[in-house]
Amino acid sequence: MGFQKFEDIIAWQKGQDLAVAIYEEFGKIRDFGFKNQICDATISISNNVAEGFDRASDKEFIRFLYYSLGSASEVKSMLYLAPRISLCTQDKANELLIQVNEVGRIVAGLIKNLKSKL
Repeated sequence: MGFQKFEDIIAWQKGQDLAVAIYEEFGKIRDFGFKNQICDATISISNNVAEGFDRASDKEFIRFLYYSLGSASEVKSMLYLAPRISLCTQDKANELLIQVNEVGRIVAGLIKNLKSKL
């Protein structure tokens, strides 16, 4: 891959950006269960990229990238729910869905690239 550190990985960078956006939107809501769940899942996206990068092998890195994809799917599911239970507008949910879909595509591309080298 040519990465020297996990901070160089675009999937990690975009995951961090998404976490900031999620915190900005949901950080002050009073539904603590929803807030904690979506914030934790969003943080897991970039954290799994970072943790997988520092594992001993590409196979392990791929495993953690799949965890990252799973967390992205969890965030997506919650973003579909959020406007339905009046926690954000549909427009804001759509904006955040664009970001999480982008992160997911980048992570999936990284998985594909790593798998092709195994």
